[in-house]
Order: sequence, then C-alpha cells, then structure tokens
Amino acid sequence: MAIKLFVTDLDGTLLDENHMVSDENREAVQAAAAQGVTVTIATGRMYASALPYARQLGVDVPIITYNGALIKSVSGEVLFESYLEPKAVTAVLDYCRSAQWFVQLHRGDNLYFREYTDKAVEYEARAGLKGEVCGEGVYDRTEGVAKMIIISDTEAQSDEVVREINRDFAGCVFAVKSLPLYVEILRPGVNKATALERLLEKMALTRGEVMAIGDSNNDLPMLLAAGCS
Repeated sequence: MAIKLFVTDLDGTLLDENHMVSDENREAVQAAAAQGVTVTIATGRMYASALPYARQLGVDVPIITYNGALIKSVSGEVLFESYLEPKAVTAVLDYCRSAQWFVQLHRGDNLYFREYTDKAVEYEARAGLKGEVCGEGVYDRTEGVAKMIIISDTEAQSDEVVREINRDFAGCVFAVKSLPLYVEILRPGVNKATALERLLEKMALTRGEVMAIGDSNNDLPMLLAAGCS
C-alpha cells in the first residue's frame, strides 16, 4: 500500500542539535510532497513552538502537539483538545514541591514556571518561547492545562519520576519520557497514537498509508500504530 501521510517527531528526529531543520531534511520533505505524500508533525512541543517548523516545511494539515493533547491546523482550526483535570494538576504540583522537582505548566499555549531556574532557561531556549514566572500563582492556572513537564537532573532520576508518578497517580495522569531528562505529564489516553487515529479519520486514510518516525518513549505508541515506522 502506498504511503500517503508522513508523520515526523521534531526533537531528536527532524531537528538537529541546534533545534533547526537541516537543508537535507527540508529537501527530503519537499521531495516526498512532490510525490504526493502529505507531511505533518507529531511533537510534545507546544503548538506555538511547533508552528514555525510546520510553516518551514509547508505543512497545511493539522499538526499533533502536546503529545496528542492538541491537534490544530496551521491556520488555527482545532480538531481535538484534551486537558488535565484541574485537581490532578494541583496534586502533581503538590507532589513536585514535596519532592523538590522542577515542574512547569503548559496552558493556553503559554508556559508557566513556579521558579525561574537554569532548567527554565534551557527549556525556553529549546522551545524558542518565553515563559512566565508566577510562583504559587501556578495554583491559579490549573484549568486548561494540556501538559506538565518535570525536568530532572539525571536520566536515572527521570526514570524514577516516571515510575513514581504512574504508581501514585494511576488513572489520574500518565507520565512518559520525551527526552532523557524530560518527563511529560498528560491526561490518561492522550498520546501521539490516539491523535494520529483522529487525524487519519479526518483525512480518510488507513494506518497502512502512514509512515511515522520518532526517537523517544513518547513516540512509541505512534510508531506501533503506523503502517510503517
């Protein structure tokens, strides 16, 4: 069966170490499009952070962002959105404060920090966005949170964070690593695979007509769902 949709992760996959799309990757995407293949993005990044890359690639279909919590077109049409329960956000904020873990909120395509640390600075540079430091005001921003990110000091610590969150918050949130030190906190059932299924339905395509690429744990559901990965 011919591939009609190509879905790519961003960080660690399409982007280089400077968070740029290389000339070679851009040319490969253009070559695929010239053969009639539709290209889109599936990323853990915020919509605002992913949008410039979609425009660089000439993507004109919905892109999957926040690890599947938001599917939105380049023109701004929302296809799907699913947010964390406010009480779950509050509980995870309390847990992180007790454990002394750095955590940030992604809400309304804005980024919120409790404190401005080196981790916050590094994330802003990676995402190409500025966040807002709001201290305990994070507790006033628990509605409409697409995801939270806990940034660890070591890979071993991030593995432990995943285990602890999925053990102590089973059924309320789901934790998965997107980068070696990044743990994404999402609503259960939200992932790149379920988002891909919704996109396929909109485009009237089957799994066998999809090729997907990615490099991290949060890509695995999508890779398993695609006909070719």
